[in-house]
Amino acid sequence: MDTHGIAVVTGVAGGIGAAVAEALTASGHVVAGLDRSKPEPDIAWYDTDVTDTRAVDTAVAAVEDEIGPISLLVSVAGILRTGPALELSDEDWADLFAVNATGVMHLSRAVARHMVPRRRGAIVTVGSNAAGVPRAGMAAYAASKAAAAHYTRCLGLELATHGIRCNIVSPGSTDTPMQRALWTEDRGPDAVIAGDPAAFKVGIPLGRIADPEDIAEAVCFLASDAARHITMQDLYVDGGATLR
Repeated sequence: MDTHGIAVVTGVAGGIGAAVAEALTASGHVVAGLDRSKPEPDIAWYDTDVTDTRAVDTAVAAVEDEIGPISLLVSVAGILRTGPALELSDEDWADLFAVNATGVMHLSRAVARHMVPRRRGAIVTVGSNAAGVPRAGMAAYAASKAAAAHYTRCLGLELATHGIRCNIVSPGSTDTPMQRALWTEDRGPDAVIAGDPAAFKVGIPLGRIADPEDIAEAVCFLASDAARHITMQDLYVDGGATLR
């Protein structure tokens, strides 16, 4: 089979994860999806809780044994809980970090241990532009995404001598079920595009909310040979919302 390699993608049950799996499949990758729910794309599926290190190690070993050597990891799995920082519960903080940060570490560590002896591979962490810009009501979410991003950069520094690249794609507001759950007005995405001065939130200069496919295309670029000299970078795909 002529392919671009075997990719492990987490959070493939919908949203950005599903779009990433479909885009990688279309580009010739064989995709193994890790999620607690059955994925939308027709791919190999491993029912895996990313917060459980033993389950992650088992799933990654199974992919290596049953499909073949993993050349790409894309960590997309994430959760969002919002609310004022002073009302944040210990449980919400722990859960957000368990999935959004520790889950990334579990997968990256497990996959990289297989990549290092082969001296090749790419790791892409899907983060959030909230990791780089303060967001009212998102203290724990933003902190967890910032942790995942900086972990990925540090990992990239350590793995560079092994020929393994590690990068981050940081979406802004993207049309997914997670995003739609935040819409409380009839205006839907219009309010997100316009911004909210009272919440110190800039709108989206390009005038549109992202589609999951926009994020998937950025992931595919960083996973490709076209990005062979790019590592430890954080690519913001947010229509200019963070003015970076």
